[in-house]
Formats: sequence, C-alpha cells, structure tokens
Amino acid sequence: MKAFISYSHRDTDVLDRLHTHLAMLRREGLITEWFDREILAGGDVDDEISGQLESCDLFLALVSPDFIASDYCYEKEMKRALERHDAGECRVIPIIAEPCDWKATPLQGLKAIPKDAKPIVEWTNENSAYLDIVMELRRVASIGRTNEPSTQEENEVQKVSAGRRYRVKRDFDEIDRTDFRKDAFGKIREYFESASAEIDGIESLRARFEDLGPQSFGCTVINRTKELGTAHITVHAGNDRFALGDIYFSFNERAHQNSANGGFRIECDDYDLFLVPEMFIDTEEKRVSAEGAAEILWSKFLEQAGVTYG
Repeated sequence: MKAFISYSHRDTDVLDRLHTHLAMLRREGLITEWFDREILAGGDVDDEISGQLESCDLFLALVSPDFIASDYCYEKEMKRALERHDAGECRVIPIIAEPCDWKATPLQGLKAIPKDAKPIVEWTNENSAYLDIVMELRRVASIGRTNEPSTQEENEVQKVSAGRRYRVKRDFDEIDRTDFRKDAFGKIREYFESASAEIDGIESLRARFEDLGPQSFGCTVINRTKELGTAHITVHAGNDRFALGDIYFSFNERAHQNSANGGFRIECDDYDLFLVPEMFIDTEEKRVSAEGAAEILWSKFLEQAGVTYG
C-alpha cells in the first residue's frame, strides 16, 4: 500500500524514527511511504504533493501541536485526505506524536495510534510506541492487500456496496478448522518474528526468534536492566496427538509439545471461526483473531522479562 506521510517540519525527528521502524514493512512490500523529502530539486512542490496525495492508499498524519498549527498540513493535506477517506478512496490514520488538542479536529472520530492514542513522547520507551504503530499498520496493510480490487469493474462494485455487509451462515468442518489453525499459527509466527527484530534494536534489550519447524517456534528476550530478565517462550500448533489447545505455549526454551502454560482453542459461531483464550490466559477477551492472540502472547511473554508492552 502507498502511504503519504503528512508532518510538520518541526517534527522531522518523529518522521525519521517512523521511517526507520517501517523497514520490515517496506522489505515485505506491504507499504511504500512517501513524504515531501522525496521531491527532487526543481520539482513543483504543490503539484507533486497533490499528485501523491490523490494516489495514496494511506494518509499517515503525524499529529502534534505544530501539525495542527500548520496551515499546509491541516488545511490542505489533511482536509483533502479526509475527503478521500469519506469517499472510501483512502484511509486516514492519525499518529499522535505529542499531546495536543487533536480531539477537537476532524480527526477525533478516527482510531488513532499508538495504543489508546497515547502520544509517542509519553511512552517510557518510545521504541515500544513505534513498534505498536508498526504492528497496527501491518494489520491495515495486510487486510488492504487481500481486499484490493483487481479491476476497475471490481472497484466500482466495491464503491456501490461500501457500507453494506453480507453474511452467510455456514457449517465449519475439520478441514476448515485445520486451515484456520494453520493460517492463525502462521500469523502469530510472523508477528513474533517481526516483533523480535524490532525489539532487538531497543537499548538494554535483546531478542532472538527461532524457527523450530512447521508447527513450532521459539523466542528469547533478555532485559539487561534486570538480574533475572531473561524470558523464553515456545509456541506450538496443536495436532491430533495432544489436546493442549489448537495453539499453545510454554514459557520454556524449546519446550516439548506435551507441556503448556496456556493456549487457544478454535471455536465458531454461525459465521466465523475464531480463537478462544484458555489455560490460565488472564484476559477479558472471550474471542480473538490471530492478530489479537499474537498481541496477548507477546505482551505476556515480555512480562516474563520485566518488560511492559502497550
């Protein structure tokens, strides 16, 4: 997806850190970001910005007091982006960089990131804020890729049906459940691999991801600020031989498949398959997606090393 980053030039440091943290999304081809530094010498600034703004899939607003005070960012870029957002042509995502009166702006009705719209500068470790931003953008980009229309005709159908949802009741058989388990486990594996690479760059923390085969992976985090700051996790996809859960985990390095500290089982209603936390997973969520399960596991894993996530 093509992302247009709108920012005040006083927030260049935020732009630089965001650009660094988006490295994995760029390598995977999920996001290609554009900002005004891409304009070559001699280029028409207004024309190039307008052209990029009209063709972007995502509009990332780095919201700060300076962003709100900028007539160009606020009145020109954000206003046009919101018009396209309302028309279903792009998605506007506010990224709250600093405390400001953004809830009094037209952005107030949109879900902002990082988590709970907590400004980046207020996070104990700002890298954790950027990681949260990257994980949310990964979800948006992944969904956008699978839903992207392939033809102009399909695009027109999508516009006509925007705002309408059709759901069909169905029965789920064992093949459906197996496919869902495989897909969910793959998404959790990808989450841990990417998050491990991100956190390994944070000062005082080290992380390593270990592929243990098609149905297992492991991860280790070392918190150098704590005497007992090393945590391990092993995650397995379930199978017919063990009944510990469809996806389950152990807080041990290379844990055997017959041990677990918690897990998720696959359940369904008349419309969807989903994961249900069980076996000592303390969460208010009664049903979660693969991405939601990954976040729960990642957070509980980091707690073992004395690291707070979110």
